[in-house]
Amino acid sequence: MRRLVTSVLRRLGTLRHLLGQLLERGLPADAPRVEPALLLGAAQILWLDVADHAAVDLAVRLVQGDRRATRYAGLVNAVLRRVAREGAQRLAHIDQIALDMPAWLMARWVKNYAAETARAIAAAHVREPALDVTVKSEAAHWAEKLEGRVLATGSVRAVAHGPVSQLPGYDEGAWWVQDAAAALPAKLFRDLRGRSVADLCAAPGGKSAQLAAAGAAEVVAVDRAAARLERMRQNLARLRLDVQTIAADATQWHGGPFDAVLLDAPCSSTGTIRRHPDIPWVKRERDIAALAALQRRLIERAAELLKPGGILVYCTCSLEPEEGIEIVRDRLNGDPKLRRLPISAAEFHGDPEWITAEGDLQTLPCHLPDADSRMAGLDGFYAARLQRN
Repeated sequence: MRRLVTSVLRRLGTLRHLLGQLLERGLPADAPRVEPALLLGAAQILWLDVADHAAVDLAVRLVQGDRRATRYAGLVNAVLRRVAREGAQRLAHIDQIALDMPAWLMARWVKNYAAETARAIAAAHVREPALDVTVKSEAAHWAEKLEGRVLATGSVRAVAHGPVSQLPGYDEGAWWVQDAAAALPAKLFRDLRGRSVADLCAAPGGKSAQLAAAGAAEVVAVDRAAARLERMRQNLARLRLDVQTIAADATQWHGGPFDAVLLDAPCSSTGTIRRHPDIPWVKRERDIAALAALQRRLIERAAELLKPGGILVYCTCSLEPEEGIEIVRDRLNGDPKLRRLPISAAEFHGDPEWITAEGDLQTLPCHLPDADSRMAGLDGFYAARLQRN
C-alpha cells in the first residue's frame, strides 16, 4: 500500500497530465473517488510490476465500492485500458521532470541552483530511496548483515524491504534509521567526550542518539511535541542510550549553558522529498517565510544557551536559502559574539561539492551518484557551524 501511494505522489503531475489527455470531459465532479482510482491504476500500469488487467480490475472495484462513483466504472475501465495501450508512447512526448514538481518550487530551484541542477534534483525525487542507518559501531559487520554497504560518510545503506523492526540488529539496538545526510550535522562537533550538549527540536531523535553514542557527558533533547518525545524515548531505550528528554518550546526554554547546541530547525523539508513525496503537494511557497521567522527565533535562543567558546550547529532539511544560509548570515550580522567555523568535507569524508563558498554544508538529493540507481542520492541538508566568543 505504501509503495502504491508513494508511486502516485512521485509521479502525480505526470499522471494528472496524462489522464487529462484521456478524459475528454474531465473528472466527474460528483465522484471524488474516481481520480484516486485512476491514479492508482495508471501508476501500476506504467511503473509497477503489476499486470495491466489486475491494475484495471482493482481500480474498477474501487469505484464500484462507492455509491457515488459506481456509475463511472465503465469510464475508469476504458481510460485505464487506453493507458495500457498508449501510456508509454504518450510519456515519451512530455517533460515528466517538470510536471512532477509544482511550478513554484521548480522555479525556485532554477533560480537558486541553475536549470541543470534543478532538473537533477527533481529527477532524484522519482527514485525510491534506499534504507540508510546509523550504527553505534562495527559498520562493516552490519552492512554485511543488512546486505548493504558502508558509505564514505559512515552510514550504512541497504535496499531493504519489509518492516524495519524485523531486520538484523534492530532488537539489539545496534542501529537506527537515519538518512546519510541527516547524520552529518552531529558529526560537525568533532570530539564530544565529556561535554554537555543540547539538541533542540530533537524528535524523532536520530541526532540525539548520535550525540549520546559519541560519548557526550550530558545530552538534553528538547521538543514541544509530547507524543513525538514519547516515541523518541522508546527508541532510545531500544538503543540503550542515555538522553534526558524535555517537553518544551525551544524558543522559550532556558537551560544550560552548554558546550554544544544542535538546532535542527523546523522547515519546509524540501530536501526530503525523496522520502516524503507528499511534501511538494502539501507545502506552499508562503510557508517558507513563516518558517524562516520561527527559525530566526530559534537560532537566537540556541546561541544564548552556549557557554563562551561553545559550538552551535544550525541545520535544516530544506533546499531553500531563506531557511539556511540567509538565517545564518542574519544571525552572524546581528550577534557580534558569534563567528562561523568553516566546515571541510574531510571532516566527514564527504564530497567537496557539498561545501558552500561560505564554508557551510549543503547536500542535494542529486549528490552521491551511483551506478545502481537504488543506492544513489541523499537528502538535501544545510548546516552551519558557529562558535560563541
